[in-house]
Amino acid sequence: MILLKALLLSLLLCGQGIAGEAVLTEIAARLAKTPIAQGDFHQQKHLKVLHKPLISTGTFTYDQNKGVIWKTLTPVASLLLVNESKLLTGQGEQAVPAAFGKVFKAMLGGDISALTDGFEITGTDQKTSWQLELSPKDDMLKKVISTMVLSGDTELRGLEIREAGGNITHITFNNITHPEQLTGEQEADFERLSP
Repeated sequence: MILLKALLLSLLLCGQGIAGEAVLTEIAARLAKTPIAQGDFHQQKHLKVLHKPLISTGTFTYDQNKGVIWKTLTPVASLLLVNESKLLTGQGEQAVPAAFGKVFKAMLGGDISALTDGFEITGTDQKTSWQLELSPKDDMLKKVISTMVLSGDTELRGLEIREAGGNITHITFNNITHPEQLTGEQEADFERLSP
């Protein structure tokens, strides 16, 4: 469940309805590519068994060399740390598949072309916005996720995850900045992940 939550998180980024290299190239050229990105998130999880969505808010920090800090502030404070090989939550640390780290870099680091290995991609690119729909190629992942929809402008602004079981998660990203270095608190959070 922890790995699923982190995967859904990561999934933390041209003509009408077309797919292929041209769309990805155009969108990738627009995305901000900096070593560090941080901002706020607002997440709504729609569960089939509930009438109202579960809502959470918090902050995220992406560092291309260290990974992702995902801090949920409301309704319950929690911390999720992920790098290319490890995942750390309040329940402890565990290993993650090597391909998992690629997803974070692709989504939050502005390298969406790296997603072509694991997903079938269709998309649209307008002058001021873009949208991509990703369908997993891997049979195991298909059992968990049916599709993901990424949208944005020069940044990833929205992520919708449609689970195979019918649940849907909407995440919006706001107040995104690209500082030149991490804060002391962010460095300390990343140091909690083992090498």
